Amino acid sequence: MSPFPPPVAPAGVPAPAFPASEATGHHPTDGPGQAELLAFVRRAAADTSLVAGLPLDPGGRTWLRLDGPGGSEAWLIGWPSGTGTGWHDHGGSYGAFATAAGSLREDALAHRLPAGGELGTTLRIPEEADRARQLGPDQGRAFGPHHVHQVLNTATHDHAVSVHAYYPPLPLMRRYSRSGQALRLEHIERPEDWQ
Repeated sequence: MSPFPPPVAPAGVPAPAFPASEATGHHPTDGPGQAELLAFVRRAAADTSLVAGLPLDPGGRTWLRLDGPGGSEAWLIGWPSGTGTGWHDHGGSYGAFATAAGSLREDALAHRLPAGGELGTTLRIPEEADRARQLGPDQGRAFGPHHVHQVLNTATHDHAVSVHAYYPPLPLMRRYSRSGQALRLEHIERPEDWQ
């Protein structure tokens, strides 16, 4: 297992100059839509035997790859208390996630960011762009291809478990550092880093 969990984790190559759909050879309309991905992650999160089969580690996140609908990429992820993803995007893929156990907080930006950029690029984020939501068991959300967020288990003792799905399968993830209203592109991760 890579030290970096899949849809929630860092390879230093500039982003491609073309849309993620071209990078993967898939056209987003060929696969499942956001509603189908959300329905899938909710069904998988409600599958108690699937969730119980995820080995949990108190020292770090754990994950299992799932068969997502229509060629999508899907993951079951365990989150010890105090763990999170850091700020990231999904390389132009859209997706959905649902909480199966515990509770997760999502901090997101309601602001469209450029879909590329050089490492070290810093972007200013309007203060009104910040959104936060708490997602407990049986709660989920879908998001579009320009979504930038971080997901956190803010519980002091309890593990959380969630299901995530993306289409097209993640061509890359851009990782950001954040200081106030400045978001800096720090790292680009490719599928070989998490598979």
